[in-house]
Amino acid sequence: MMPVFRKKWKVMFGLCAVALPLVAGVPAHAEGDPLNGGDDDDSDAHRASSMHNLAGKLPLPRAHKDFSKYRFTPPGDRVVEQPDTNRLLFWTKDGQPDGYAQRRGSSVIYYNAQGQAVRVQRLTPSEMAD
Repeated sequence: MMPVFRKKWKVMFGLCAVALPLVAGVPAHAEGDPLNGGDDDDSDAHRASSMHNLAGKLPLPRAHKDFSKYRFTPPGDRVVEQPDTNRLLFWTKDGQPDGYAQRRGSSVIYYNAQGQAVRVQRLTPSEMAD
C-alpha cells in the first residue's frame, strides 16, 4: 500500500510541475530571452555565461610549488609537476611512466614505476625552512 501512495504523489507533483506554467500564463521558452537561446535586441547587453563556459575558466589561481629541492631525475626522462599533490612524475621518452618523487616530512622519496621506494633524499634544515 505504501508504494502506491508514493506513486500517486509523484504523478500529482509531475502534473503540477507541467501544468503550473500553463496556468500562470508564462511561456516556457520566451522568444527574445537570451537565456533560452533567443536573440536579444541590445547587442551590447551582457549575456549570461553558461555552465560550460564557466567550467573552462576557473577564477582560482593554479597551485604553484617549488620543486628545486628535488635533486634526482632519471636520465632522459621528462618531468611533469603535480603541485596540488606535491609530486613530480617521471615519464620515459616513449610515454611510459617511470616513477615519481614525493615529499614526505623532512625527506623526498623517489619511487619506481611499480610504486616501490628506490631512493630517499634527506632535506637539510635550511631546505626545510623554505
